[in-house]
Amino acid sequence: MTTKSELIFFCALLLVLGSSSFAQSNAGGSASVEPTMIIDKPTAGMLHRGTYALNGNFFERGGVLFGISVGLLDRFNFGISYGGTNILGGDKPAMNPYPGVNVRLRILEESSIAPALAIGFDWQGRGAYVEDLKRYTIKSPGFYVVFSQNFALAGNFSLHGGLNLSTEREDGDKDLDVFVGAEKSVGRDISILAEYDAGLNDNSANALGRNRGRGYFNLGLRWNWGRGLVLGLDLKDIFKNQQDITVGNRTIQIEYVGSF
Repeated sequence: MTTKSELIFFCALLLVLGSSSFAQSNAGGSASVEPTMIIDKPTAGMLHRGTYALNGNFFERGGVLFGISVGLLDRFNFGISYGGTNILGGDKPAMNPYPGVNVRLRILEESSIAPALAIGFDWQGRGAYVEDLKRYTIKSPGFYVVFSQNFALAGNFSLHGGLNLSTEREDGDKDLDVFVGAEKSVGRDISILAEYDAGLNDNSANALGRNRGRGYFNLGLRWNWGRGLVLGLDLKDIFKNQQDITVGNRTIQIEYVGSF
């Protein structure tokens, strides 16, 4: 029998796919936008007013996460996401208990001598939801402040860094966390990303019972196919903070950016 959570997910999926088809047939392309995420952590980048981003993330255990973000103003964005695990494959889907909401407000614009600065709230964690601890495998950022600075260096090179305070605290770890990241363009269509989350809020004795205090190091590749479509490939937890993996958790991300 289809549960209420599964029904919500598939309705959201139909909405996302329908919106994407409408955008491709009416927008004729996408506005130039700044990256709003490194890999799992936010940047100070914003969607311009009237611009939206549709995201599909495919991860371990047959997991799928869909989201949509909208530039309501040039300095204010709003988004929502929903998904679960075992959506791909033959097992019964395990849906997330609630949608993930995110809001972002840019406080300072970037200049040649100072980075852009943004504050926000992101309730969407990554990976499977762990019911016993009321948290995602990778905790949601929660409340955060982040800066971003771009440089002209054989193309584009950007640096990002910030602090965040997650609302997922049932494991007893309530510490403030810190993260940094970078993105480097390679030619016109390829970008390489690196991200390090110190995991200061995820290294207690009860943190899934297996964290090693190494933090989370992630690498990513983004391929711009043109007309607003971007394909991403990620390797996550390369330092093996949570589990014994060969190289890293391998995930796929698809993003479409359009305008109303």
